[in-house]
Amino acid sequence: MEFKEKAKIMDKEAMERALMRIAHEIIEKNKGIKDLALIGIRNRGAYLAERIATCIEKIEKGKVLTGILDITLYRDDLTHASEQPLVRKTEIDFDISDKKIILVDDVLYTGRTARCALDALVDFGRPKYIQLAVLIDRGHRELPVRADYIGKNVPTSLKEAVQVRLEEVDGKDEVVILEQGG
Repeated sequence: MEFKEKAKIMDKEAMERALMRIAHEIIEKNKGIKDLALIGIRNRGAYLAERIATCIEKIEKGKVLTGILDITLYRDDLTHASEQPLVRKTEIDFDISDKKIILVDDVLYTGRTARCALDALVDFGRPKYIQLAVLIDRGHRELPVRADYIGKNVPTSLKEAVQVRLEEVDGKDEVVILEQGG
């Protein structure tokens, strides 16, 4: 299926402002950074978690634990994804038990990725609680999942896709809406 770029909805500066705002909201809601850890869903969520952690550290002048979660084997569409799924390493080098976990992803859509991440996380321990931070919430939920922290709400049609592009992966920071080519 061919997609073409319809609109740019965030540039580098808008993305930086949204991540800084999310960092402030996380600090406020969690009353500081004690027992706080950010875990990004691989791939882009991991980079966003690092960026939010950097923002939090600038504000609070303290270190925040970060980790990377690979959910490949927890996906409910694994048989449809590809014949040989690419499983990468989960990198959580701390005990998540009794921690305030902020799960970070780039786009919240159906809620299925977040559900898979919750399943994967509980295999590592029992956190005090888990909150969800996303750069973009585009709606169209299939599961009862909502984000605690949202960079931008972007209503989309089912014929559109949201693509988050990050410097670390794509060579530039921006968020675009793609639409199916006719």
